Amino acid sequence: MQHDKYILDSLDHELVSLLRSDGRASLAKLAEMLKVSRGTVQNRLDRLLASGTLLGFSVRVREDYDNDQVRAVMMIEIVGKSTADVIRKLRGLPEIHTIHSTNGNWDLIAEIHSGSLSEFDNVLRKVRMIDGILNSETNLLLSSV
Repeated sequence: MQHDKYILDSLDHELVSLLRSDGRASLAKLAEMLKVSRGTVQNRLDRLLASGTLLGFSVRVREDYDNDQVRAVMMIEIVGKSTADVIRKLRGLPEIHTIHSTNGNWDLIAEIHSGSLSEFDNVLRKVRMIDGILNSETNLLLSSV
């Protein structure tokens, strides 16, 4: 998908920062905090969305919202030049929440969210079957401190 090139200025950065804190803030509240008109805020939001800078709005929940969910991080080592193919296959697994590139011994870090240990085990099995993954190490996230 081709997005228009949009250079962000300080107002855009402030707007994005406010939205990170409160993605449900009204146009009026954002305008008041930024000391601009509602129309200016709406125009900036439209441009940020059209350019792909803002991908959408999401809900943040307390860490203990779903204590039954199994969460983990998986460090992944990739063989050769198959990174793009591995990432594409990982993105096809709904339990893979996010994927990060990294440095050091591992090439990627994937965050896994599943509803149960058996689902988690199934995800690990699927990931291990992906061509191009040489090695992995997975750690369960027990609690946030």
